Amino acid sequence: MDDIVRRAMAKWPNVPHCYGWLALDARGNWRMRDEQAQRANLAGDKIVHAALCGFINRNYACDEAGRWYFQNGPQRVFVNLEATPYIARTDPVAGFLLQTGEAMEPIDRVWLTSGGNVVFQSAGRTAQLDDRDTAQCLAMIHQGDAVASDNTLLKWIDSRGDSASLHMVLDGYPNTKALSISWLDENTLMEYGGFVRMPVPV
Repeated sequence: MDDIVRRAMAKWPNVPHCYGWLALDARGNWRMRDEQAQRANLAGDKIVHAALCGFINRNYACDEAGRWYFQNGPQRVFVNLEATPYIARTDPVAGFLLQTGEAMEPIDRVWLTSGGNVVFQSAGRTAQLDDRDTAQCLAMIHQGDAVASDNTLLKWIDSRGDSASLHMVLDGYPNTKALSISWLDENTLMEYGGFVRMPVPV
C-alpha cells in the first residue's frame, strides 16, 4: 500500500465506503462504472490510464468478509468482480502474471470449471485464466502421458470430473510442476475461493 494512502487513512479514518463504481472484468481490466452504467447493469468504461491502473493495483486488498476493494486514500472503493479477484495470463518469462503485474506464486490447485474456465489458486489468491490464453493452457492438460483431446475434456466436464484423471503439465514454467485438476461448479467458485463478487455493506 502506498504511504500517501496510509497517511490519508490515518488523517480521515471515517470516510464512507463506496460500492458499485469500480469493477474488474474477466480479462483483468479495471472498469469505472458511473451512475448510468450501474442503472443499466453495464460493465463500465475500461480504465486505460497507466498511472491510475498502477495506483489501483498497488492498493488492492481484501477485507475479512472476502470483499475486495481499492483503498483510494481514506476511502475503500469496493470492487465488483466479473470472475475472480485476480485474472491470470500466460507470460514467457514469469509463467503466469496477474492483472496487477505480479508474477504468480507457485500454483497450489487447478480447477476446470463447469463453464470450461481454468482457475488457479496460488498463495491464497484465486485467479481465473484470461480466456484469450485458454487454448494455450488446455494444451498443457494431460490424461496419462498424452495431451487430453477436446472430446476427453468435454466428456470430463460433463461428467463433473469423473470420466478420467487429468493433470496440467507446466514444464518450463518457473516455480511450477504437474498438478492434478479438479472439477468445480462455477456457482460454488466464490465459496471455494473465499471471495464476494458483488460486495454490499455488512
